[in-house]
Amino acid sequence: MTIAEESKELVHELYNKLARRPEKSSELLDVMDVLYQVYLKIDETKYPERLINRLVNYIYSTGLKGKLYFPEDENRLITSLGIIGCKAGLNGLYRAHYGDKSQFYSYFDSEKGR
Repeated sequence: MTIAEESKELVHELYNKLARRPEKSSELLDVMDVLYQVYLKIDETKYPERLINRLVNYIYSTGLKGKLYFPEDENRLITSLGIIGCKAGLNGLYRAHYGDKSQFYSYFDSEKGR
């Protein structure tokens, strides 16, 4: 299984778990939106581990800001994504602010998937 395939599977599973929560704060909805964007772009990116690294940093940053609680099963998925993201080394950190959702959207994105 490639890094992109493994990442896509983990992102999909985490998204589904978060979607089942009865109450969704704005921060949780932001995390879900970013998970969806990553899911759409993971196959197109040259270095999926960099994208995953930014995703995990975003989840932790937004989770801390919004005081989100991730139960053990969700935290396990985030940790697994973090392990994949570690393969990016320091290269995954150069793009944007951790909590900036716009880093997952490209300027040329159409209304695809929205």
